[in-house]
Amino acid sequence: MEAKVLRDAAITAIAPIAWGSTYYVTRNYLPAGIPLNGAVIRALPAGLLLLAVTRQLPRGSWWWRAALISALTVGGFFVLIYVAGQRLPSSVASVLMATSAVVTLLMARALIGERATRRAYAGAAVGVLGVALLLGATKVHLDALGVGASLLAMLCASLGFVLTKRWQPPVPPVTFAAWQLTFGGLMVAPVALATEGLPPVMPTSAVVAFGYLILIATALAYWAWFHGLRALPAGTVGIVGLLNPLSGALLGVLLAGERLGSWQVVGAVLIVIGVVLGLRTRAGRASRTTPPDASPDAPAVASGATASPGQPVGKVTSCASADTPMVTTRHTDWSTEPARR
Repeated sequence: MEAKVLRDAAITAIAPIAWGSTYYVTRNYLPAGIPLNGAVIRALPAGLLLLAVTRQLPRGSWWWRAALISALTVGGFFVLIYVAGQRLPSSVASVLMATSAVVTLLMARALIGERATRRAYAGAAVGVLGVALLLGATKVHLDALGVGASLLAMLCASLGFVLTKRWQPPVPPVTFAAWQLTFGGLMVAPVALATEGLPPVMPTSAVVAFGYLILIATALAYWAWFHGLRALPAGTVGIVGLLNPLSGALLGVLLAGERLGSWQVVGAVLIVIGVVLGLRTRAGRASRTTPPDASPDAPAVASGATASPGQPVGKVTSCASADTPMVTTRHTDWSTEPARR
């Protein structure tokens, strides 16, 4: 595997590993009964913090695109997860969510032309099986509304991530994460107030725990995740997401004294195998074409460009130094220009 792929995958893995830690933090330090307020407290301050750092708002079509992706990956997702969590065992809900590794591969192929290898599909399937074994999902009576909410949440998140890959935000991942978290927090806030009211007064331990969730498990994690969506195939990012339940289980063993049974150990190993198989897919299999819906507000990409019929073929190059702004020049090949008489 290329060193760059490994580096980008390692950065991306920060997100599911940090998200996996939220199970332990939530169970041991946060007040119960306020999942939506908890989501707002996590998302909105993190988004505003990143927004204060980047100081860049969406432009043009990116207002509605950022709002749509936010609704899919943060706002609507948190609400649906809340419904699923109330009506399903956590193990069942997590296994249903883990199927996003396969769904993201299929959506990426349908929407942006990413053709994953058989090894990638095998890795996703092995990883999902590993999640099922790790979490010990058993035969229980399944609530139809809970299953529907969980599957819809999974589909929303997968679609949002694939649309992010398709549209290619014209800003760094940290800026796009700021937009997502701010929009998402604002979307969930009215629902939280209507269903849960104002959050209660919290002890110091809960405040510190929320500080960790805001800075590490939300701001840093979303930056890492969107970095992965920019640098890696969307399907690969989905497979890396399988580290989420593995992280939660291992932290339970290390910090809470929990024990894993033999089948759970097998499941953990299968998750690792699935992720490795997903990363071994060639980066060159990803879509190499510019997304058809690329935003007109996006800056020009410094690469070879194909001109439309009747226009000269050009190549954009860029020159920059640490002390000078980027300068772009266009070298035109007039040999392809139709002769004008």
